[in-house]
Amino acid sequence: MLDYHLHLWPHRQSDVQATVEQVAAYCERALAAGVTEIALTEHLFRFTQARDRLGGFWDDLPGDALRPGMAAYWDFHARVDLDRYVEVVEEVKRAGLPVVLGLEVDYYQNRMGDVADLLAGYPFDVLLGSVHWLGTWRFDVLNDPLVLAEWDVRAIDAVWDEYTRAMEELGASGVCDVFAHPDLVKVAGRVPAVPDEFYDRIVEAAVRSGMAAELSSAGWRKPVGEEYPAPPLLRRLVERGVPLTTASDAHELPDVADRAEDLRRILHGAGVRTLRAFRARRPHEIAVAGPPDPGN
Repeated sequence: MLDYHLHLWPHRQSDVQATVEQVAAYCERALAAGVTEIALTEHLFRFTQARDRLGGFWDDLPGDALRPGMAAYWDFHARVDLDRYVEVVEEVKRAGLPVVLGLEVDYYQNRMGDVADLLAGYPFDVLLGSVHWLGTWRFDVLNDPLVLAEWDVRAIDAVWDEYTRAMEELGASGVCDVFAHPDLVKVAGRVPAVPDEFYDRIVEAAVRSGMAAELSSAGWRKPVGEEYPAPPLLRRLVERGVPLTTASDAHELPDVADRAEDLRRILHGAGVRTLRAFRARRPHEIAVAGPPDPGN
């Protein structure tokens, strides 16, 4: 198994640099849970280099009332040095621990070329692509009353359409390797009565881009209360031959490799026997371990 989506800090924390000891502790916990390799994939917006290159992108996006919140969010988070983060993960790799270097990269409308230029020259192994905001609406920040209120005034089908369009454009950009939590838009538990069109479009975006998709336990820790992606979306991905990674999306040590055994059961139930891993942005396959003992 893999845990190919890990963060070093919870969202309440900033101004803390990565350390070798922290990454090593993540590896130790993952190995104890039967995970053979992890990917460190901190949010790109955590880094000062992203702030310098992309900061202010929200000025060109719709949503005047939510714009100050986006600016404040970036001001709080963009405090860490990307070069130091890369150095720490590379040092752990050289020590022989089972970790690869990655980032979680949000979709920036009309700015993905800037993202590609920013990341060029770094020795990344894998880049996750995700959509966390629609315009200036950070739809998954459910502890913000202004953000939460938007869920009550927006048509759910329109929200899903906008999210899916962003996923399609992210895939077409060619910047990333894996779609993280492909149906994250369900995070608040708001799902269209008939989501099939959106599922089909997300799958088509993965097929056209050649990207893998992530099976993540993080949704079980959210109001929606189910894995990402939902079973009908996972089934479509498998049927179309989209390769998969597995992930916890942990933001601190206790959640590393969260419910990895449950993810393994889902994979076997779906007939998936290999996962997609990466080195230097080049994919390779690893075997999923045999089915769990039904007596355990």
